[in-house]
Amino acid sequence: MTTPALSFEFFPPKTLDQSFRLWETARALAPLGPDFVSVTYGAGGTTRQLTHEAVTALASHYGLNVAAHLTCVDATREETMQIVADYAAAGVHEIVALRGDAPQGQDRFAPHPQGFANSVELIEAIAARGDMTIRCGAYPEPHPESPDTAADVAWLKRKTDAGATSAITQFFFDAETFFRFRDQCERAGITARIIPGILPIQSWAGTRRFAERCGTSVPAWAEDAFAAAGKAGEAQLALETCVQLCSDLVAGGVDSLHFYTLNKPDLVQKVCAALGVVPPRGAMSDVA
Repeated sequence: MTTPALSFEFFPPKTLDQSFRLWETARALAPLGPDFVSVTYGAGGTTRQLTHEAVTALASHYGLNVAAHLTCVDATREETMQIVADYAAAGVHEIVALRGDAPQGQDRFAPHPQGFANSVELIEAIAARGDMTIRCGAYPEPHPESPDTAADVAWLKRKTDAGATSAITQFFFDAETFFRFRDQCERAGITARIIPGILPIQSWAGTRRFAERCGTSVPAWAEDAFAAAGKAGEAQLALETCVQLCSDLVAGGVDSLHFYTLNKPDLVQKVCAALGVVPPRGAMSDVA
């Protein structure tokens, strides 16, 4: 089996305990040699400064290629582009450009009167600088606000035409879900790399809730398997299902995997080891 390239998503810490967890996660996963790591941006822009601090710290202390999430939420165009300029000044030259979710207390996204209306406008503005690698989001199953996958594919085409050179998908449970989406994207003329987003199941109950919020369908086999495994068998089943999903993707020609780590490295490390990705001897002690 071909060894895939890896990337990892982290979220910025809001407390001292969360800070320790992020740095331990980065220390554990950095030796796996990821192509990049990304740092999320809280709903409604709530972690804007925390995201900046985490991005710059990961880049400077761990030598990681960091892609900073950036959204259109609750900011003017000028404010948003200043964030991009600040990242560039700090040596960070990758952005994951997203529309973003509605701020807390609002049902739907509404653009700032002086802000970017959507992710396409944001991508166009960042691309015009000429000094950023831009990634975007993709939805192998319909986005909660989208009528169908065809509309999501058409929107992804607009984002890649605007300047995004790769897309990271929402998580899914079956490899065939990704392959169908990839085929639709190819037929639509999308040439940008589409990287499958992988969510190792740290908690089945939590994963189900997240799936409901983001429009990911939960297959009957997963419901049945985790019900049968119970709490005692959940961790082993989570490892086995994630390894199988990744193996199926790689067998189907996928060469890059993006893991949503939730700042918890253990399960991600085990999955990567099963895929043949392990740190070189002595690498752990080299990461400060």
